[in-house]
Amino acid sequence: MSGPRHDPALFHHRDLIEIKRALISVSDKSGLLELAGALSAAGVEIVSTGSTAKTIAGAGFAVTEVSSITGFPESLDGRVKTLHPSVHAGILADLRLESHIAQLQELEIQAFQLVVVNLYPFSETVASGAAPDDVIEQIDIGGPALVRASAKNHANVAIAVSPNTYPLLIEALGSGGTSLETRRNLAATAFAHTAAYDTGVATWFAEQLGASALPVDGRFDPTAPLPESGFPKLVERSVSLAHTLRYGENSHQQAALYLEQNGRGIAQAEQLNGKEMSYNNFVDADAAVRAAWDFTEPAVAIIKHANPCGIAVSSSTALDPIASAHLRAHECDPVSAFGGVIAANRTVTLGMAETVKEIFTEVLVAPGFEPDALKLLQTKKNLRILRLPADYARPAVELRQISGGVLAQTSDGFAGYTTDAWQLVSGEPADADTLNDLVFAWKACRSVKSNAILLASNGASVGVGMGQVNRVDSCHLAVSRAGARAAGSVAASDAFFPFSDGLQVLLDAGVKAVVQPGGSVRDPEVIEAAQSAGVTMYFTGERHFFH
Repeated sequence: MSGPRHDPALFHHRDLIEIKRALISVSDKSGLLELAGALSAAGVEIVSTGSTAKTIAGAGFAVTEVSSITGFPESLDGRVKTLHPSVHAGILADLRLESHIAQLQELEIQAFQLVVVNLYPFSETVASGAAPDDVIEQIDIGGPALVRASAKNHANVAIAVSPNTYPLLIEALGSGGTSLETRRNLAATAFAHTAAYDTGVATWFAEQLGASALPVDGRFDPTAPLPESGFPKLVERSVSLAHTLRYGENSHQQAALYLEQNGRGIAQAEQLNGKEMSYNNFVDADAAVRAAWDFTEPAVAIIKHANPCGIAVSSSTALDPIASAHLRAHECDPVSAFGGVIAANRTVTLGMAETVKEIFTEVLVAPGFEPDALKLLQTKKNLRILRLPADYARPAVELRQISGGVLAQTSDGFAGYTTDAWQLVSGEPADADTLNDLVFAWKACRSVKSNAILLASNGASVGVGMGQVNRVDSCHLAVSRAGARAAGSVAASDAFFPFSDGLQVLLDAGVKAVVQPGGSVRDPEVIEAAQSAGVTMYFTGERHFFH
């Protein structure tokens, strides 16, 4: 239904609006008393609800309970408080219209010039692992209505949804009121706030129903079969601006960091040291974490330009497993590791810190740091140190923007991975140690940009060929980086060998076992090359392209 139509010529936007009456209803009491004190000192009438009113009154400031305005008590355990014409008419009245002013006078309703509301902590309740009934109780109803009404009527009302805006409001009290520009900015923030809030609620419901059951246009039929694809018909993702970055991928590009509601990734990591994170730092740090978290064993990945230049798990005999994993990863390609990004999937120990300190590193990210390790690393003033959220998790579904749309895919990973589906197509079955290396190489190869070839020995990469436009070049690159270490190593290829020439490069270098997806029309030719060399080769039946 459309609203009333007005002749734009009748309107003029008033710039400065004095704050005479304010409605305050907040779940987050941060800065509340400072704001209430400033409003009281400026002679502003404060109308409030429930615990907010009690907090303000308890500090000695005059406050009017909303129930005394509505003539109706708060009811249903606080579910109904502000949903009343005496409140919303005072917010929505457009005081540029004489008819609205007359109606307020007739109804004996006073206008509000300021509304301060923040919503029930829905996302925080979800993140706490609360039971569904408790989560539902944190779905705010009256709050969003107040926020949206105030934002719609920003020509007359200022809306604040965060304690971060309180200093701005206090300043406005001393300068005669809020400006139109301020109210417009606050309104834009308010609508983004309610949109993000509603998206969080919708996402939670979708997760409860099953990811593919997200309602579309309010017509979800709970009895209907879910789409075979498993993807929802409608995807809504709300992100909020955290801060702008110095520049983007290159210095002439602008960039910013946005945070997802309930995000648990690199964007939510806590920075403990070093210069501001750059766009490229975030990209590389995310790639490093993804690589390290492909393993359940203590593992370290070193990334340069979103590609691994070293990945390793700890030696089985190591007294300091994560330090062992880092040293072994670094030894793969020390030249490329200079200025790289390091991720560990265990707490960084003093032993690892002592090694990292001697290597120029841009970023070090881990789930935790021993106190002595952190103290030592913080002596490197330019080293960016990030601590991941305790509940770090990669998203189940990944989105990638393309021109005019978005691609979605389930995340690639190795949770619960086994070799049961592997098919031995050449040579003798691998012994236990060789098979472990093949599994390591297969997992590590996933984080290498395609076309990807990774050589490994004893749970550590020794040569990596990445991002080439043909697999033969990737094989040459991996072998050249490995040097003498190629002999006796195992190799993983993220996709099948289309010809035997790429595999032959590895065989000539002395690789003793190979794991690859298989599936090429020339598989017989490739298998024959492996058999002629007496080399063990397995087909996995799946590939791990990474573009």
